[in-house]
Amino acid sequence: MKDNERQEIEKFGQLQENGIFTMTIIGEIEGHQLSAQNAKTTKYEHMIPALAKVEQDESIKGILILINTIGGDVECGLAIAELIASLSKPTVSLVLGGSHSIGVPLAVAADHSFIVKSATMMIHPVRSSGTFIGVIQSYRNIEKIQDRITTFISDHCKMKKERVEELMLHIGQQVKDVGMILSGEEAVKEGLIDEMGGIKEATDRLIEIINQSENK
Repeated sequence: MKDNERQEIEKFGQLQENGIFTMTIIGEIEGHQLSAQNAKTTKYEHMIPALAKVEQDESIKGILILINTIGGDVECGLAIAELIASLSKPTVSLVLGGSHSIGVPLAVAADHSFIVKSATMMIHPVRSSGTFIGVIQSYRNIEKIQDRITTFISDHCKMKKERVEELMLHIGQQVKDVGMILSGEEAVKEGLIDEMGGIKEATDRLIEIINQSENK
């Protein structure tokens, strides 16, 4: 492995090999505010230029996205998901461990999604640590953000928006909270994720999509 490749992996969790760009989304999605110093994060300011590079680099044929995130900054996470969804090159995501909260849009943003059996996905309402003036204004602002997220999820998977909202407001599974935690098998059954599988299945599917796109 070349020194520059090792540095890319150590600093950004990214690797380019044989025309496939491997990108990791792990820990907390760090956005406009810094996370704790000891927190493992995926930084918004790193992801944006990386995705722009992927789109413009002719040597990159496809993107494999490995995900294990607890969620994080909603606006920045959704922006990253929108960028992934708008890439002209084939993309495949693989959920390892978990893809919670804003990690759900990130997982479904790819052309095709996989999840391992032991992984989980958590769907819950939007929360905000910001300060809003007025209770009604606060509710309406959060409601709009939440609608953007549920719309994005339903637009990029087989799950209907009404079902996303139903799971998001589910009561009884989490202590002092609402929402739903789906196992890998449940996520596929619900249509949130396309298939069960690991790194081999995800890589094979990405290569298949790349070949199909090149033969058109």
